[in-house]
Amino acid sequence: MSARGVLYVHSAQPALCPHIEWAVAGVLGVPVDLSWTPQPAQPGTVRTQAEWEGRPGTAAAITSSLMGWQRIRFEITEDASPGVDGARHAYTPTLGAFTAVIGVSGDIHVPEDRLRNVMLMASQGRADLSEELDKLLGKQWDEELEPFRYAGDGAPVRWLHAAV
Repeated sequence: MSARGVLYVHSAQPALCPHIEWAVAGVLGVPVDLSWTPQPAQPGTVRTQAEWEGRPGTAAAITSSLMGWQRIRFEITEDASPGVDGARHAYTPTLGAFTAVIGVSGDIHVPEDRLRNVMLMASQGRADLSEELDKLLGKQWDEELEPFRYAGDGAPVRWLHAAV
C-alpha cells in the first residue's frame, strides 16, 4: 500500500537546504534534489515544494526528521489511503509542531475525546471554548504560515518517490 502527499518548505536558510534534502532522502530511501526558490515573504530565505509517494506514515516520519531545526517553516500532507486517515503536519519556529487528522475531502477531523476534553474544560471555566477549538484546528499555524503560502503561488512542483 502506498500513500502520497505534498511537502512544502515555506522558508529555510539556504545553508539548511542540503540538510533538509538529506533528511527527506533518509525517510524516502532515495536521493532527493529539490528546486529552491527565494521566499519573498522572508528575504534571505528559500522555499520549495515537492509531491511525494511512499508508505503510510511517511509524512509523520519526514516531520520528525525536520522538526529539529529552528529556522524552518514547513507543512507536509499525507492523503488518506485505504484503511489509513490522512494527516497534516505543520511546523514553525515560534509555535512548534501541529498535527491533524485529515479526511478524504481535505478537512480537519477532530477526535471525539479531544472535543469532549475541550468542552469539559470550558464548562468548568478552565478554558475558553472558542480558543481551544482554534487550537484543535491549527488556527495559529494557519495565520503564521499564510503569508508564506501566498508567496509560493505558482512555484514549480517536483515528484519524490520512495524506494520500494
